[in-house]
Amino acid sequence: MTSNEPAAHDAVVLAGGGARRLGGADKPGVRVGGRALLDRVLGACADARTTVVVADPRPTARPVRWAREDPPGAGPVAALDAGLRHTAADDVLVLSADLPFLAADTVRRLLTALRAGAAEGVLLTDADGREQPLVAAYRTAALRRELAVLTAGEGGLTGLPLRRLTAGLDLTRVPDPVASFDCDTWDDIAAARARIREHDHVLDEWISAVKDELGIDLDVDTGALLDLARDAAHGVARPAAPLTTFLVGYAAAQAQGGPEAVAEAARKAAALALRWAEEADQEKAEQGKAEQGKAEQGKAEQGKAEQQQADKPGGSGPDAG
Repeated sequence: MTSNEPAAHDAVVLAGGGARRLGGADKPGVRVGGRALLDRVLGACADARTTVVVADPRPTARPVRWAREDPPGAGPVAALDAGLRHTAADDVLVLSADLPFLAADTVRRLLTALRAGAAEGVLLTDADGREQPLVAAYRTAALRRELAVLTAGEGGLTGLPLRRLTAGLDLTRVPDPVASFDCDTWDDIAAARARIREHDHVLDEWISAVKDELGIDLDVDTGALLDLARDAAHGVARPAAPLTTFLVGYAAAQAQGGPEAVAEAARKAAALALRWAEEADQEKAEQGKAEQGKAEQGKAEQGKAEQQQADKPGGSGPDAG
């Protein structure tokens, strides 16, 4: 690892709870915005060197390592211990599988805060100021130390609450009522589904969902693509918008490029759309001039005809009658 590369970290995602307040439903598989809650969390921690999910194996949007506490259902501390056994990095993210609004930038913020200070862990607090130990970054050695203390003192980890583990750690707390929002009830699920459909969020949510569905890991300038779609719709025809953006993506793929290839293809297509629109504007202007000329010629001919009629004997000129 060079000095310019970020330090490696691992992630442990706890996804094996009973979901009693959801009537025993498969909470990690509940979909919010078209994606399973577990997949949303896995997307947020995709930069982890190793991601361990503590639960029975299931299909996921990206590959993970699976682990299970012994016995299954022994509680979050036992589950965390089982997950940590498969990690090796100095820092580890510890996450629950029911965080619909956890994002990669929040994960990076937790890790940055952990590495910038002397604390043994950095966790989020929710809208009521309550600690969320399952939305946190920890020093792996500190977690293993406290797990060993609990194992020796309690004779095992089964049934222990997480606060027994975190009580022995030096922690930093970061308020974030959105990223720390978890889904414990069906009302929580409904609130999460409603929020992602709000105007300010729906486009980003949709793009993220599509990229997950298609297995695309590519950040592009969506603003530039939207501008291109607008120009194509207004300057060419409305159906040109989706077709043009598709062709831009295809051209970038053919060039085997990343965001830069998309940007270059979008620039070329946008320039073409503007030339197309200018051409159409010129045609309209020329057509307008031609119509105006015809109108003026018609008026002149009508005036000439009226004058000729007035000049005839017995015509309706000023001396007639």
